[in-house]
Amino acid sequence: MGFKCGIVGLPNVGKSTLFNALTQTAAAQAANYPFCTIEPNVGDVAVPDPRLETLAGIAGSAEIIPTRITFVDIAGLVRGASQGEGLGNQFLANIREVDAVVHVLRCFEDDDITHVEGKIDPIADAETVETELMLADLESLEKRVVPLEKKAKGGDKESKETLALMLKALALLREGKPARLADLAPEERGLYAQLGLMTAKPVLYVLNVEEGSAATGNAISVKAEAMAKAQGAKSVVISARIEEEIAQMPAGDRADFLESLGLEEPGLNRLIRAGYELLGLLTFFTVGPKEARAWTVTAGSRAPQAAGVIHTDFEHGFIRAETIAYDDYVAGRGEAGAREAGKFRLEGKEYIVQDGDVMHFRFNT
Repeated sequence: MGFKCGIVGLPNVGKSTLFNALTQTAAAQAANYPFCTIEPNVGDVAVPDPRLETLAGIAGSAEIIPTRITFVDIAGLVRGASQGEGLGNQFLANIREVDAVVHVLRCFEDDDITHVEGKIDPIADAETVETELMLADLESLEKRVVPLEKKAKGGDKESKETLALMLKALALLREGKPARLADLAPEERGLYAQLGLMTAKPVLYVLNVEEGSAATGNAISVKAEAMAKAQGAKSVVISARIEEEIAQMPAGDRADFLESLGLEEPGLNRLIRAGYELLGLLTFFTVGPKEARAWTVTAGSRAPQAAGVIHTDFEHGFIRAETIAYDDYVAGRGEAGAREAGKFRLEGKEYIVQDGDVMHFRFNT
């Protein structure tokens, strides 16, 4: 099960530098000119979770396997991208393929790095990108809605349901608001997501600051953070340049370097976790002498769905899930102690998986 976050923003805001740090490679070319990223670069990164090491230590696991999330570095958008300006059409198509958007905003001054708009204003930058995405969504819906109206009038049930959702999105977009603000019933969300609207995707703002402001942010990032908060969106302050430097240095040197900057952990750890949360994901674990492993499911998943993440046969033949909450596993120093404390549970098909569950699945072959 792959989950993708697309890294977007105007040219020269630090997207590719951030991507380089995320993947600890130089795969994405970070150069000081627009469109240095011609094709979207893709990188899988481990989701940092200290619980996994704790579980492995208790169980004496020979191997630790974290869960992963995919980041896609998408080339810079410019004003007019919805009309094909720059390399707009190609990049808009790339954004449609991701599950969530990580929007990098430049919150630093640097005369050596040009800004495509000629000024440092992350709020205006955010509005430029959002406007282009809304215009592209609007054009897409207006093309699709007319033939769908004909089908709906003919009594096609699915067309009626889809049309109702399209009209909700169109009403917002025509008011200059993103499609993610639609008021949806839980049962409508799946079909709404299938509309493929870029502005319906959840957004995380990365506020890229200069090296000296990595721990505290700066006056520019404070304004951008307030904007994100007003939208009900999350934001993370990061210095992409520092993160790239950390990613390239020996692991043994990182702790001292972070401490010298007033940082407890790399900003990328916070970014990855925030992206994970943005997608509405949670982690469950399987633990044994061979390996301790983290697995990803969407929040609200039931036990058979979690089993299916490991292997489709587990879902089809699901019988029961042996389940211990993370805290109970740790308190009992493993499965035996948790059993003795009465914290070992057998859960059925309707059980909703909780973050941190340690699970073992019984199934028919």
